[in-house]
Amino acid sequence: MRRKFIIKKTMYAIITVFIVLIFNYILFRILPGDPLSMIMRNPRATPEMVDTVSALYGLDKPWYTQFIMYFQNMLHGDLGMSFVYKSSVTGVIATKILPTLWMLGMAEIIAIIVGIFLGIVAAANRGTKIDVGTLGFSLVTYSMPTFWLGIIMVSVFCVGLRIFPVGGMQSPGMSFAGEGAQLLDILHHSVLPIITMSILLIGEYALTMRNTLMDVLEEDYILTAKAKGFSRKYILRKHAVPNAMLPMITIIAINLGLVIGGAIQIETVFSWPGLGSLMYESLSARDYPLLQGLFLLITISVVLANYLTDITYSYIDPRVKD
Repeated sequence: MRRKFIIKKTMYAIITVFIVLIFNYILFRILPGDPLSMIMRNPRATPEMVDTVSALYGLDKPWYTQFIMYFQNMLHGDLGMSFVYKSSVTGVIATKILPTLWMLGMAEIIAIIVGIFLGIVAAANRGTKIDVGTLGFSLVTYSMPTFWLGIIMVSVFCVGLRIFPVGGMQSPGMSFAGEGAQLLDILHHSVLPIITMSILLIGEYALTMRNTLMDVLEEDYILTAKAKGFSRKYILRKHAVPNAMLPMITIIAINLGLVIGGAIQIETVFSWPGLGSLMYESLSARDYPLLQGLFLLITISVVLANYLTDITYSYIDPRVKD
């Protein structure tokens, strides 16, 4: 039964990626603007030069021919050549993915731990000041605009208190005595972006955990456990929290997929050299191959995260396979 379930989910994931490939191709070609004008910035460029560049990137061919070439190259792992960077899309993305994974990966870890803890504390103390305070904090942080919080953090801790650098991942023009000093400099630059992203995620996780746990605490088997004389901590740890974690797994998995390219505003505000900033730059420059590569990477990440979540569900809760 589980084998059929896994095969079905695998087929759905493959079909989803294929549909996204088609959408990926169409989306960036209906945007306003001419990519050739962004590539050929020289006002003295002759028509012959424009034709040469157009042929180099395949822009002189019909749209269906371009799509076939795009799909064939994709099957061979070739994402094309960036219009702006004049190098392979795969290589450009590879240089930007580690800063994003570091910053958003650390933010996710902090948010998961703190958010789940706050949700458990709020649900266990329902109706108290602790619950009201946690709920208010979660609602405020969850509804905060990303760019607004980033600007506030920069204004307070960078410009006002001057505790952290304004932006970037490393201090420009600085020579380090060793790898340890360079690592400390990177950590110093990444503290504020990580904290900012964590605050935005904590509210979502805390609210979800609180509401789910409150529903679980009203189930009959929880009342039975109380009637048997089990302690409150034992019931929470052994019965309530494990069952309340199922919806959390879904949200965490989706967010883990989205962190690959979901921090455009954070990286822009803090001048963080990651995929978010790269996506903003490529969108401004109408860099179709790079945009397609980034969009495909995000899509595969989200689809893979959902796929792994479904498979995990089938082992945690056997009813999912039905």
